[in-house]
Amino acid sequence: MTETENLSRRLAAYRSSCISVSSYTVHVNLSSAAEEGATAYPVSTRVELEFDSVAGHGSVPFLDYIGVSVSSVRINGVERDAAEAAGAAGISLEGLADGANVVEIESVSRYSRSGEGLHRFVDPSDGSVYLYTQYEPADCRRVFPVFDQPDIKARFRFSLTGPESWQLRSNGPELSREQLSDGLVRVDFAETEVMSSYITALLAGPYHLVTDSWSGLTPGSDDFTIDLAVLCRASLAEYFDAEEILKLTKQGLDFFHREFNYPYPWGKYDQVFVPEYNLGAMENPGLVTFTEKYVFDTGATEAQHETRANTLLHEMAHMWFGDLVTMRWWDDLWLKESFADYMGSYAVDAATDFSTAWVAFANSRKGWAYVQDQLPTTHPIVADIPDLEAADQNFDGITYAKGASVLKQLAAYAGAEAFREAARQYFARFAFGNATLEDFLNVLEDVTGKNMRNWSAAWLQTSGIPVLKAPVDDTGLIHVHQSGTDPATGEPISRPHVIRVGLFTLDGTGTLSRVQSVPAELDPQAPEGLTPVPGLQLPGEETPRLILPNDEDLTYAKVILDSASVEAALTYPIGDPLARATVWASLWSMVRDGLLAADRYVDAVLRLGLQIPEVAVVQSLLRQANQACELYTPANRQDELETQFASGLADFIAQAEPGDAKLAATRTLAAVSRRHGSQVAYLQSQLISEEDEELRWAFLQALASHGRVDREELDAEISRRTTARGNIAHRLALAARPHREVKDAALRQAMVGTDDDGVELSNDHLTATVEGFSADPQGLTTGYEEEYFTSLTGVWERMSQGQATRVVGGLFPGTQHLEQGQEPEDHPMAQMTRRWLLENASAPAALRRIISEEEDQLLRSLGAQQAAT
Repeated sequence: MTETENLSRRLAAYRSSCISVSSYTVHVNLSSAAEEGATAYPVSTRVELEFDSVAGHGSVPFLDYIGVSVSSVRINGVERDAAEAAGAAGISLEGLADGANVVEIESVSRYSRSGEGLHRFVDPSDGSVYLYTQYEPADCRRVFPVFDQPDIKARFRFSLTGPESWQLRSNGPELSREQLSDGLVRVDFAETEVMSSYITALLAGPYHLVTDSWSGLTPGSDDFTIDLAVLCRASLAEYFDAEEILKLTKQGLDFFHREFNYPYPWGKYDQVFVPEYNLGAMENPGLVTFTEKYVFDTGATEAQHETRANTLLHEMAHMWFGDLVTMRWWDDLWLKESFADYMGSYAVDAATDFSTAWVAFANSRKGWAYVQDQLPTTHPIVADIPDLEAADQNFDGITYAKGASVLKQLAAYAGAEAFREAARQYFARFAFGNATLEDFLNVLEDVTGKNMRNWSAAWLQTSGIPVLKAPVDDTGLIHVHQSGTDPATGEPISRPHVIRVGLFTLDGTGTLSRVQSVPAELDPQAPEGLTPVPGLQLPGEETPRLILPNDEDLTYAKVILDSASVEAALTYPIGDPLARATVWASLWSMVRDGLLAADRYVDAVLRLGLQIPEVAVVQSLLRQANQACELYTPANRQDELETQFASGLADFIAQAEPGDAKLAATRTLAAVSRRHGSQVAYLQSQLISEEDEELRWAFLQALASHGRVDREELDAEISRRTTARGNIAHRLALAARPHREVKDAALRQAMVGTDDDGVELSNDHLTATVEGFSADPQGLTTGYEEEYFTSLTGVWERMSQGQATRVVGGLFPGTQHLEQGQEPEDHPMAQMTRRWLLENASAPAALRRIISEEEDQLLRSLGAQQAAT
């Protein structure tokens, strides 16, 4: 039972049937963490648990643990053979008694360089060491022995030993501090409330600290106070806008206490911005961690600030959805992530000064879901998760953005007040426990009085994306047509929708403005999928007009515009921000489907997209236009289109006033120029006066890929200002240089996860190596494909899943072009990919999922190229 890291749902269910834990007491000794080359640290763990041998059916339970060594295992005071008890991924608990038990373990754990477990980072700016934990879904076991599954909740008492000058923090507030020798202290933290292991957290290092407090109440309660803290690396302190972060935090706490009517249950509220983070953030109660990319030490757009606000409030929503009430197993991951994704946008819109949260959601966040939901590996929002590898890959666009979209539709379907009341009753009923889909539906039915089973079956338990069109019949009557197929079953899908259908016509300013918006409820059983929309009147004369069958973006659906609407959208600006975002999302879907030529889309982005006021949409459109050039354009037109795109960006940059759109365009031009050289001379001229560190490195990476700068110049740049960001960018630029020996070295390093000296690459440095290798305008990497496929299973076995995913997905040779008359399925890369999948049917399911998704993306891009010819 302890030999595999990939814990199955079956084994997890067995353990929760016979094991319950009252508490963990864990001491982590970081006294040598600051020493050069430190790789490991000692841990002492005490687990108080109850065991039911009858429910266990005679099997021996085990604690999860992936460490360096286990030196001692005591069960109820009796020493066990540690070498015999400890396996590759756990510790066997042979000798448990029926009823109460105490398990005590002494072990040594390994610092992480991948962001999984207790991550150790050395700041290149000043040599300081920073540590933090990241556990979801099951990396707590890399730090201390634990039943690492969400439904075995417990109370946790942590203590840390470390330098007295460091910040030493955990989920609970500091309880006591004992002075030790050599400048060390031992800090004991208050016992936590009952929680799951994956949201426990530790932090250590010379972090910069800013404190504050929030006072407030829930309806009908007395005032109470929450201590607030925000932290970042000391070398970033001058850029840390703590006042803005604390303002957003207080706005969020005001909002969620009103909304949920359940007081924040976790004591203090620390928010820490950490280096080399794998995620955007993690909702550890009392100690929330965020990527330090949200500390804006270089130019940042308003959209970046709004995204940070969204992430702050997403994680705050988790204090209730996920932390207070937790899914039983990862099948119901959506019970926290879909809700937090929805509530994040809702709270930013309702509680902060930002005004475009739903615009950004409609254009980019939902775009992630639309892409994911058309892959062959899509799944229902309520997914089938047999094991941890599957769970790790389910943090995807379905669980987050599709789930959030469906909840937005549910709020429209059930009513906003009913949805709010359902959340309140859900927390009151299941506080500090675990819940399932069935539990959530029962609460919804109690509140709404409606049978929610059909809604759940249609929206939560089937996969695939509904497609909406707005055909006009011979009489001029507009209908909404719904279609769709569940990719998992091949069955047609038809879902209930509450929508609005908008009509936009050209006003006196040359803008498409809304003239009508009519509500409609789509019947899943409608004949031929058609629902008439009476009351929507088309203009009498020939005039540009746009019909939008998801006006106000109330539902989750791919919208395919009719030809007249496409022409209007590609020709004229759209006045309403949310409609504009929804229409542009539709146009991008049509490019990916081969229904709209990439060159028409790119042209429209340059003419209209760069003029859009919401920079979140501008950033999204520029990213998509870049992809349109690279992936969806036939080979014989690509150079011309990329030249046009790069030239259009350069012209815009030269003429635009300083601001967000100019910054977004500059970043995109640098990205395009990694593979296309028409504007590298312009970038070289701009480099002379550019002072922004991020942009300087973006320019240098593009120049490096074309051989316009050498190693000495790149080394000189990093010597000028040595930062974490700079070190990552430097590594990418070095790997981008157009020399065969450079590409060979980068590929070798990526495949083994170390540099040429054998030093393990961190998560960020591994990604930089992969991206640098892939920046290849000269085609030097052509021919490595066979090595890629033969190396896949070895990469998966050698690396953690997180690191292997970076390599397998990042190195996939997916940028390909069709030969004249060639079918997409006959392309050599498509055939090679299909062959690998057929010959490796027994490969790990998570690895096969990545390759299957890459295959689908490849065939989609080749299909769009074929349609364009």
